[in-house]
Amino acid sequence: MYATAATETRTNAFALVETIDPAAVAVSSADCDLTYGELDAWSNRLARVLVELGARPGTRIAVAVDPAIEAAVTRMAVAKTGATAVDGDLVPFGIDIGVTTKARRAVLSDSVDWLVLDDRSTLVRYMTGSDAPLTDADRVPVLQAS
Repeated sequence: MYATAATETRTNAFALVETIDPAAVAVSSADCDLTYGELDAWSNRLARVLVELGARPGTRIAVAVDPAIEAAVTRMAVAKTGATAVDGDLVPFGIDIGVTTKARRAVLSDSVDWLVLDDRSTLVRYMTGSDAPLTDADRVPVLQAS
């Protein structure tokens, strides 16, 4: 029942975003504006990377990202995987994945596997991934035959 409620909340939240003009500014910083369309595409790509790392409904992902645009993309990506975002500075037990930047990584716990957004290998994975919307099939782990 909990998973159903979470799925309904996620679906309703994304349905609301889909009614907004994709050209409207979603997040703004001193040097950049991110539209809702860009937020959707960028978060789809990051969500796919997170799924590859094991993000699923019920997973808790630590988020320690300061720049407003990166933080918005990360939180939307986490939501798209069905996982739950938690404050990365307060890493509780039960966190397997974290998302941060190089500037923040040195002060964060080593008990979490951190995805560093501005690391070259992450950028390559992220920028070459699909920005198509995630489906429920994308969120379900594929069982490999042994």
